Amino acid sequence: MKIIIFSHPEFLSHQSMPRFTKMLLKGMVSRGHEVHVWYPKPLVFKFAIFKALEKWFGYIDQYLVFPFIVKNRLKSIPNNDTLFVFMDQALGPWVPLVNHRPHVIHCHDFLAQRSSMDEIAEHKIGWTGKLYQKMIRNGFSKGNHFISVSKKTQLDLHRFLSKMPVTSEVIYNGFNRNFSVGNVAQLKENLSNSTQLDLHGGFILHVGGNHWYKNRSGVIEIYNALRDNYEIAIPLWLIGEKPNQKLELTYDKSPYKNDIHFSIGGTDELVNDAYAAASVLLFPSFEEGFGWPIAEAMASGCPVLTTKEAPMTEVAGEAGYYIPRSPGLTNNPVWAAKAAEVLFEILQLNQEKRNALINKGLKNTKRFDQSHTLDKIELLYSKILTEEKN
Repeated sequence: MKIIIFSHPEFLSHQSMPRFTKMLLKGMVSRGHEVHVWYPKPLVFKFAIFKALEKWFGYIDQYLVFPFIVKNRLKSIPNNDTLFVFMDQALGPWVPLVNHRPHVIHCHDFLAQRSSMDEIAEHKIGWTGKLYQKMIRNGFSKGNHFISVSKKTQLDLHRFLSKMPVTSEVIYNGFNRNFSVGNVAQLKENLSNSTQLDLHGGFILHVGGNHWYKNRSGVIEIYNALRDNYEIAIPLWLIGEKPNQKLELTYDKSPYKNDIHFSIGGTDELVNDAYAAASVLLFPSFEEGFGWPIAEAMASGCPVLTTKEAPMTEVAGEAGYYIPRSPGLTNNPVWAAKAAEVLFEILQLNQEKRNALINKGLKNTKRFDQSHTLDKIELLYSKILTEEKN
C-alpha cells in the first residue's frame, strides 16, 4: 500500500502531532508499506524577522504555497493507487486537494471548533479565529473517511459535518513510548537527587502545558484546599511549560508555594520516572481531546484523579477517581474543597487497596497498546483504499 501523510509544518513547534506522525510513519513502514510525509516548508516563514509576522508568513506557506506544490506533485500520482492520510482534522484546508482520491482524516479534538461556536465558556476567541476555524471546518467537511481517537471526538465530528461520512471509526491512540511500573523507593531517591527536590515522602504530580483547558491554576487551588483542610504535607510537582502570568499569580498567592515546584519541559525519561514514582496524578482538565497523561500515568502504576467528563472518563474508565468539572477558570473554593477530599482519599489508601487500584489501571491501559492501534489503523487504511479503487 502506498501512503502519503499530510502533516503539520515543523515550524509550528507542535509536540503531540509530530509524535503521532512519527508513530504512523514508523508503524506503516514496519508493516511493509511505502510511506511519504508531505508538509509545508518555511519558504516564506523564514523571512519573518519580527515575531508578530510569523503566524501570517506561516499561513502563506501553509495555504498559498503548499497547495500549489501539492497540485504539481499530484500530476505524477495515479488517481487510485495511493491513500492520502491527514494526521489531524486541523489540516482541513488541504482536504479538497485530494478528496476525490482515496483519503482518511484522523480527528483528535474539536476544542477549537467548539470555541469558535461559543460552546466553551472558559475559552472565547475573536472573529479572526472564528473565520480560521470555519475555513478548517469547510475543508474537513469535504472528507469522506474519518478516524477519531475517542467516542467523544467522534460525536463532535458528527455534529460538525453536514452529512454522515462514508467511514467513521473510533481507534484509540497507542502509546508513542514505553511506560512501566518501577521501584518506587529507588525512583524517588533518583528524582530527589536529580531535581534537588525532597520527593522521598511522595508527591502529587501534574503533567501538561499552559493551554486553557489543562486548568493548571485549578491544580494549585485543589492543592491549597488539601493543605488547608488536612494534616498532610506533600509536595506538588508540575511538569510542563514555563508558568504563564495567570499561573504565576495563582502560585504567588498560595500559602504553600514553597512546596509547589515547576519543571520546565522535562525529558521523556524524567516524565516516565515521575509517573512511576508519584503518589497520584492530579489532572482536573476542563476539556481534552484524549488525555494522554491519564493513560501514561496508569501504565506507570500511578493512580489518577481527573474530571468526570468525556473523554477523560473514557480513557480512565473504572480505574480512575473522579471530580466534577471546575465551574470556572479561577477561585472556586467549594469545588477545590470537594476535589481535595477525593485527593486525600487516594493519598490515604492502604497498600492493598492502592495495589488493587494500580492493577486495575494497568489492565485498563492495555487498550492503548501501540501495536494493536497500528494494526487497526492499517486494516482500515487497506479497507478504504480497496473500496475507493472499486
